[in-house]
Amino acid sequence: MVFSSLFFLFGFLPAVLVFYYFPLFKSRTYKNAVLLAASLAFYAWGEPVFVFVMLFSILVNYAAGLLIGRANQTDGAKSKKAKVWLVAALVWNIGLLFVFKYLSFLTETFRKAMNLQNMPVFKIALPIGISFFTFQILSYIIDVYRGQVPVQKNIARLALYISLFPQLIAGPIVRYETVHDQILNRKETLDGFVKGFERFVIGLGKKCLLANYMAIIADTMFAMQPADLTLWGAWLGAAGYTLQIYFDFSGYSDMAIGLGLMFGFRFEENFNYPYAAKSITDFWRRWHISLSSWFRDYVYIPLGGNRSGKARCVFNLFVVWVLTGIWHGANFTFWLWGLYYFVLLQTERSFGLAKKAAETKGLMSVLFRIVTLVLVMFGWVVFRAENISKAFEYFACMFGKSGAAFGQASFLLYNSAFVLAAAVFACVPYKEITERKFPGLYESEKARSIFYSARSLALVVVLAVSILSCIQSTYNPFIYFNF
Repeated sequence: MVFSSLFFLFGFLPAVLVFYYFPLFKSRTYKNAVLLAASLAFYAWGEPVFVFVMLFSILVNYAAGLLIGRANQTDGAKSKKAKVWLVAALVWNIGLLFVFKYLSFLTETFRKAMNLQNMPVFKIALPIGISFFTFQILSYIIDVYRGQVPVQKNIARLALYISLFPQLIAGPIVRYETVHDQILNRKETLDGFVKGFERFVIGLGKKCLLANYMAIIADTMFAMQPADLTLWGAWLGAAGYTLQIYFDFSGYSDMAIGLGLMFGFRFEENFNYPYAAKSITDFWRRWHISLSSWFRDYVYIPLGGNRSGKARCVFNLFVVWVLTGIWHGANFTFWLWGLYYFVLLQTERSFGLAKKAAETKGLMSVLFRIVTLVLVMFGWVVFRAENISKAFEYFACMFGKSGAAFGQASFLLYNSAFVLAAAVFACVPYKEITERKFPGLYESEKARSIFYSARSLALVVVLAVSILSCIQSTYNPFIYFNF
């Protein structure tokens, strides 16, 4: 089910809210039961078979959590017995992810490499969002082993955490330690509901009014043959995809955070104006924050982080970015994309470029932002390409292999100039900039009144136009549904 579909907006969500806030039943058990039933129905709507895979995985990890907790209680924290159960749980979860996400790809790759035409290839459908809910499960199991969170002895509550529909399909990756107390002790307020609804509308607008339009530009240019793709068209396509993936993914995160607030949950932020970054290091502090922090806390730091010498630090960073590429998908383009960021981040670290960039002001600050954005765009070309050879063909076009005429790009640019300008404007943290340039600007009652009135009017317009867009558009799933 897609958040930006008419059925979700006018059928599923209103029905869930009615049952959730039904005045005759106010107990937390009832509200959690409504959310759990809604979450399983939400997932089963698009994945009727794979919902049983998720349920079985919940059962396995529930048992693993109990066994780890019991071992820690009887033999001490991080005991050998607890470690055995932890390893078993890790093998199960990573094995499940491997079978569904990578087995088909690897067998096909091996068959082609060895020229084994008669070798059978496993064709396994990919459960939507499996990478996200697997990482959430892993955070629960590892944190129980570490003694950072209590064992969840109620399987329904654990199932709610894993399957909670606002962030089930495409994040943000919510750690158990963040919400385990909220499962029982959260408070729903009118103010929280209103803020959640506003945040949902912002995400809906990002998806329907910006991401979907940028997708037209990106799809058109990436589908062209290299001989027909000129320099300006290639750059326009790269810019289109750069904007598309940001508004598509951050839009989903906004909607997830907003839906969470509507039901009393507080999820952590997942994006912080990443295209305003001054360095690649800064970019990854702002982009997909929940994934970056997950790899930091569960892979990088356990490997030793930056505490074990320069060589080991480089190795640890290499492992993180290889795994980051692999997490994103079964394609060599994703793996190359991960290695690309490893090289960039290690280069910045070796020469202290991130620190220098953070200290720059004026024109040098602008220059660092432009260089960072261009490097990010190059990364998105690799990420978007069908295979590595097509990625390099696209790069060749970006540097003028097929000429510098505008061609198809001029038509798209003319017809999308307004939306492109709006998308670029939406990438800028204008409120932070104005507050920094004009301290106290929003402190006066009059200024706040004008700002919030204009914001409310803009949200009404965004909601209305987004709904009209949903009515006219066909099925448009989020990019990160594939991960």
